[in-house]
Amino acid sequence: MNIYTKNGDKGTTDLIRTKNVSKSDDRIQLVGTIDELTSHLGVVKTMLKDGDTIRILEKIQGTLITVMAGVADPYNREYKINDDKTAILEEEIDRMEGLFERPKKFILPGSCRLSAEIDVARTVARRAERALAAVSVKFGADTGTKKYMNRLADYLYVLARYTDAKEAEEAEASVSGAATPGQTKAADMPGQAGTSAFGAGKVAAMGENQNGAVSEAVIQEVLKRMGIQGRITLDASKRLIGRIEEEAKRRGKQAVIAVCGPDGNPIAVHVMDGAFLVSFDVAVKKAYTSVAVKMSTMELSKLAQPGGTFYGLDKMEGGNIIIFGGGVPIKVGDTIIGGLGVSGGTGEEDHSLAEYGLSVLNEVL
Repeated sequence: MNIYTKNGDKGTTDLIRTKNVSKSDDRIQLVGTIDELTSHLGVVKTMLKDGDTIRILEKIQGTLITVMAGVADPYNREYKINDDKTAILEEEIDRMEGLFERPKKFILPGSCRLSAEIDVARTVARRAERALAAVSVKFGADTGTKKYMNRLADYLYVLARYTDAKEAEEAEASVSGAATPGQTKAADMPGQAGTSAFGAGKVAAMGENQNGAVSEAVIQEVLKRMGIQGRITLDASKRLIGRIEEEAKRRGKQAVIAVCGPDGNPIAVHVMDGAFLVSFDVAVKKAYTSVAVKMSTMELSKLAQPGGTFYGLDKMEGGNIIIFGGGVPIKVGDTIIGGLGVSGGTGEEDHSLAEYGLSVLNEVL
């Protein structure tokens, strides 16, 4: 049987007891949002190492599938969500809140990649909850399901904050050289970098002084432990390029990927099969520009518009400055250890690939 049925070609679909429902219908929007949520939870699962949390998320995904079935067939009692499932979420929320002090202020997501992904899932869960409320007004909705969806967003919020707290704890232990439970000190593992499993980026933040500025001594110590010595190495550059190439292939793109040192001199340049000849020079210049102006070329492009701070910068003698997306500085903490340039698509596409490179930086370092 083919995956395509052509039944929805006219913008309609079927529910269990209702035929030819418009895809703009609130119920279809709700099912689509919950489907989106389960996919985000799948991404989070791939980034987790804790088996218990993975199992909880899998149970949540299973419950969400039941919720979708309940939207499609609201009269089937098998698809009702009982309070026991909500109670499990509440118990897990209480357990995590007992392990750390939850911030009482507004949180800006992005302390680490994992918590950021969880926060994305949380916001989609809230959107699904709002969509469920709209369906409830027009068609009615299971009370247990509404409770569960509300508590699910709370659970994801606490999970994200717990992840942040755990990352900060492990980063602090990495800086001090102390091992957290279940970890081995860097000094006990010759040849190892001594960074936490959550990555080195947060380590520098633990060395803030009373004014909130990052201690350069702490950053340099972290760089030393990572074997970077203030600049990205050739081996790390190759690993970073390899990860970006894999992602470019997945997206169907052919690009040139360049990495330079903090001095702007190229360290490694990789040309994918089918990449434009001109992309070589552009990628190298994007990497150079990102360290020269200490910002992404996407940010620079906005400041280089008429009337902007850097208007005319790209016209300077030498022609090494690029003002469209694809170049980003490579940082550990606030220290620039190199620059990354990607060229092969539109400025937005190249910038997206460069941002992907930054997202996997801790893994390749």
